[in-house]
Amino acid sequence: MGKTIYEIIQERVLVMDGAMGTMIQRYQLKEEDFRGELLKHHPFDLKGDNDILCLTQPDLIKEIHRRYLEVGADIIETNTFNANAISQADYKLEHLVYQMNYEAARLAIEVARQYSTPTKPRFVAGSIGPTNKTLSLSPDINNPANRAISFEQMEEAYVTQVEALLDGGVDILLIETIFDTLNAKAALLACKRVLQAKGKDIVMTARGLKRRFPIMVSGTISDASGRTLSGQTPEAFLISLSHAELLSIGFNCSMGALQLRPYIEEIASKAPFYISVYPNAGLPNQFGEYEQSPDEMAHDLAPLLHASKVNIIGGCCGTTPEHIRKLVEMVNLSQPHLPSPRHEALMLSGLDPLVQFPGSNFINIGERTNVSGSKKFARLIREERFEEALQVARQQVENGAQILDINMDDALLDSERCMKIFLHHLMSDPEIARIPLMIDSSKWSVIETGLQCSQGKCIVNSISLKEGEKVFIQHARTILDYGAAVVVMAFDENGQADTFERRISICQRAFRLLTHKVGFHTSDIILDANVLAIATGMSEHNQYAVEFIRAVKWIKENLHGVRTSGGISNLSFSFRGNDKIRQAIHSVFLYHAIQAGLDMGIVNAGALPVYEEIPEPLLTLVEDVILNRRKDATSRLVMYANQYGKKAETDSLITHNWRSDSLEKRLEHALIKGISDFLEEDMKEALETYPSALQIIEGPLMEGMNHIGELFGSGKMFLPQVIRAARVMKKAVDFLTPYLEKEKETNGNNQTSAGKILLATVKGDVHDIGKNIVKVVLSCNNYEIIDLGVMVPAKTILETAIENKVDMIGLSGLITPSLEEMCLVAEEMEIRGMTQPLLIGGATTSELHTALRIAPKRSYPVIHVKDASLAVNVANQLINHSQQQKYWADIQLKYENLREKYQATKNVSQTYITINQARSNRLKMDWDKEPICQPAFIGTKYFHEYDLSEISPFIDWTFFFHAWRLTGKYPSLFDDPVKGEEANKLYADAQEMLYKIIQNKWLQANAAFFVLPANSLGDSIEVYHPDGRVWKILHFLRNQEKKPDGIPNLCLSDFIAPKESQRQDYLGAFAVTTGIGIETQLDRFDKNHDDYSGIMLKILANRLAEAFAELLHKRVRREFWAYAPDENLSMEDILKEKYQGIRPAPGYPACPDHSGKVTLFEMLDAEKQIGISLTSHYAMYPAASVCGYYFSHLQAKYFNVGKINPDQIQDYALRKQLSIREVEKLLRTHLNYEPLT
Repeated sequence: MGKTIYEIIQERVLVMDGAMGTMIQRYQLKEEDFRGELLKHHPFDLKGDNDILCLTQPDLIKEIHRRYLEVGADIIETNTFNANAISQADYKLEHLVYQMNYEAARLAIEVARQYSTPTKPRFVAGSIGPTNKTLSLSPDINNPANRAISFEQMEEAYVTQVEALLDGGVDILLIETIFDTLNAKAALLACKRVLQAKGKDIVMTARGLKRRFPIMVSGTISDASGRTLSGQTPEAFLISLSHAELLSIGFNCSMGALQLRPYIEEIASKAPFYISVYPNAGLPNQFGEYEQSPDEMAHDLAPLLHASKVNIIGGCCGTTPEHIRKLVEMVNLSQPHLPSPRHEALMLSGLDPLVQFPGSNFINIGERTNVSGSKKFARLIREERFEEALQVARQQVENGAQILDINMDDALLDSERCMKIFLHHLMSDPEIARIPLMIDSSKWSVIETGLQCSQGKCIVNSISLKEGEKVFIQHARTILDYGAAVVVMAFDENGQADTFERRISICQRAFRLLTHKVGFHTSDIILDANVLAIATGMSEHNQYAVEFIRAVKWIKENLHGVRTSGGISNLSFSFRGNDKIRQAIHSVFLYHAIQAGLDMGIVNAGALPVYEEIPEPLLTLVEDVILNRRKDATSRLVMYANQYGKKAETDSLITHNWRSDSLEKRLEHALIKGISDFLEEDMKEALETYPSALQIIEGPLMEGMNHIGELFGSGKMFLPQVIRAARVMKKAVDFLTPYLEKEKETNGNNQTSAGKILLATVKGDVHDIGKNIVKVVLSCNNYEIIDLGVMVPAKTILETAIENKVDMIGLSGLITPSLEEMCLVAEEMEIRGMTQPLLIGGATTSELHTALRIAPKRSYPVIHVKDASLAVNVANQLINHSQQQKYWADIQLKYENLREKYQATKNVSQTYITINQARSNRLKMDWDKEPICQPAFIGTKYFHEYDLSEISPFIDWTFFFHAWRLTGKYPSLFDDPVKGEEANKLYADAQEMLYKIIQNKWLQANAAFFVLPANSLGDSIEVYHPDGRVWKILHFLRNQEKKPDGIPNLCLSDFIAPKESQRQDYLGAFAVTTGIGIETQLDRFDKNHDDYSGIMLKILANRLAEAFAELLHKRVRREFWAYAPDENLSMEDILKEKYQGIRPAPGYPACPDHSGKVTLFEMLDAEKQIGISLTSHYAMYPAASVCGYYFSHLQAKYFNVGKINPDQIQDYALRKQLSIREVEKLLRTHLNYEPLT
């Protein structure tokens, strides 16, 4: 028997193949090629269905497999990424799914076996894609409970695919490109079902060891937020799937190796599995094409290999056999990653991870989302007011719950349905969904329903031995299959345990069954020894609390690794109606139970008084009851309770501080947080405040949506939040619609909408989230939308547009081929003489691509819409015929400029010279005659707590507005007809905050600078102590572009007198910060969910840092170095840098090596003296910091070093005493060649 993948993966890093789709695109197949003879008469278009090619073009698929195997790939994937009934429904080919997968597997196996040898066996991985549906997100923004598909349907679709792949002979099952972890759970359940049914779930290795059939899982990170599309962090994704005995876990697609690297490093440090990564060939360019070369991709993957972080590498979109060949060459010198040992921690996840190590703090489980635990919650669920019920959940999270208990057990409820609907609503609110869930029910069907709605790793509460061992084991195995932890109640066939002995006996029995027969890890077992009511008047109940605490202590000492929990409110049941007594009982009980080892408890986290703050005599009375210290303890506490008086239960929600803000801020807050509870109240106030309903929409509501667009674009919000915000926006517009209609009647305008727009995701593309967001935003602005959905052929788009007389057409697409489809639509519109404007949007689209490829196809407007927040403005410009002509003329002029610039850039071929030639063409000076100013101050000087009011006048407000994406020049921006109003508002907010920063000393400004003797030594500068001793040598780079005659190749050392001139010159350097103390204020804003103020503070801090640098430079020029003592420039001239001298910064064009900051910071002693430190990648912290050098020479000016040839890199490495490889890494983007990896 040859080695299996389990042996080989321990010996070396394996290489997967590259992109199948990229290779298929190279063949430029037509519709008839996809059809072949088999589907020649199929009534639906098939172009783009790559999976069908296994049946219609098998030789082509085999040829692609061969090409990857020829370059050395160890693993090839079957061509079955979309070969499932869900995805194939778009082509009406569901009936061929089994055949597709079987033939794909057979073809791949046939070719792989031809290349396989005993020393280098080749493996086939059955590709199982995510489908084009998601189980965790709603396809309907207005109905978060809606799902396009059920969990059972998803699982069944995967079952068919897995059966065929296994029948075809694949060696591995690969569940890949997972954007929703719940989809992956359905796939894993399908794999297990089929493998067990076929008797293939266990494989034997060459060494005779039993292993699970190898399954790989690979997720995909959606954007800069570092989360999956369904909102999970990498660690949460890992935790959610760690129950499965996987061969490997990793990430693919979406990003290049450079962008994926930190996420791979994170899971490699935590996963008990082998690690895979197969990124795209970099990020797509403006045309949606992948340009990263094999050498570049290998370079970006190299750090993961060198650090032994991976076991399997390969390529996704844009990669080819040439890329894989390079990876094969590279892995020979690499050591495989060793999986991390499985943690003893309890690891749970919602959108975020929750890890509880032994010794961690007590975990609060929120109890109010239980129809038995909150009258209000029960009423809202019965009335099916699920969105309002979410506010109860949000209250629990805000009050400190780390897990949310969800229980729908009520005889008057359809518990399964209510559980599903509520959890679907809950998943749409990331503020709640970020924490793990506890699915709580006494009905097994309700528990399984809840598990099918939870993408994270949740807890099931509970199972017990009440129905015997057979049912117990069956339920436990199902829970394990879904990847949940489990609470076991101390019940058995004889009923509830109510003594210490019965408690520990049942818990020990359950523990052994779970660990020995089911296969649970001890850390996923949570034992509940039954919290029972005390102070009932029955003496046999008096020991319940004491014995529970004893049982917890025994469990922790004897059943190592398990967790303990309890339903805390059960304890005080006899005092229901008296919140003060109940809360005191809970607090005191937890104090003692936690000391005994209680890990978690179901408790109203917001209603727990601090143990030390419970007043006497209540504390003593309660403690007497809990610890059973007196026979009359119950009667004494009852007497106190009667004297205190009963207090009616209040189930009111927490006070919302944000409700005291202005109307505009309340609306913005509601949009950002997705809260609709107070919308009607705020809309009524807005109608009294604003002249019309339309102005409410165009004003505060759209401003809020624009802000959300900015946050989403920068990765500060992720998709579920945006969708929730859009729903709130839609509700606001729905409320205002009657008023809008009335305004139209009053104004004599009977138009039913602002205009009619058709939206579609083009043929071959199933991505529509961006389109749906645009749809909502346009709908909110009174546009009638015809949404054709996804995979829409050009013919359908155009015929529907004509039939419905639409005003414009919007096309969306995410994948590269969609760009060509958009060109086709534009071409067809021109042929048909259609005059409607065409809007282009989607992740792979760009303004440049639109200008170059799509707009020239037609005579009428083609507009690229960068993001949803811009859609309304574009539509408004185009819908107004009087404005459309001018707007389109401006766009055409812009497009023409883009085309000209592109061609000019494309046609320019820069010539470079050797470093010796560049040095011969250095800046020539007669240093005998050059004036050198003797500084008034020589040495190093420090400033602490510099007066911010002196710094603030030096702020360059133009760049402040640029940071907010308001382009234009200050102060003329205030008069801009489009941006002026927003600029004025923003400036007013900035001035208000700036006043607070200065008055309240929110920020501290520190600075350091030196002016020291120096001389140049070639392209380096020697810096001396004030007494003349050599202190440091600073190394710089020289421009190597071939220059016209008379133009020098500059280096910063040219501006310092050379050592051989025997003239003493001087060099300065500085570092300033205005970021000391910023975290305190940012934390405050963060706690108040005030993103706007947080962003404002950061931008102002950055502007103040630049202002401080400008102020300090002025003082150095006039006072300290005093080479320009009579300088008398206006602030405008200072900001235009009309002074003598320069202050270039390491990392900027004249000195692009960021590592120069290390020496500069050592010389300034910056970290110790002024509190600025450097990260491992040479970023300054606090971020609001600036550093650089001072050059005083009259001819000193800024310039760009540009691209650097190998000869200068070699010289620079020698001067810095670094390896060439290290220098190439430092200057990667400036190299004029491809470095060796």
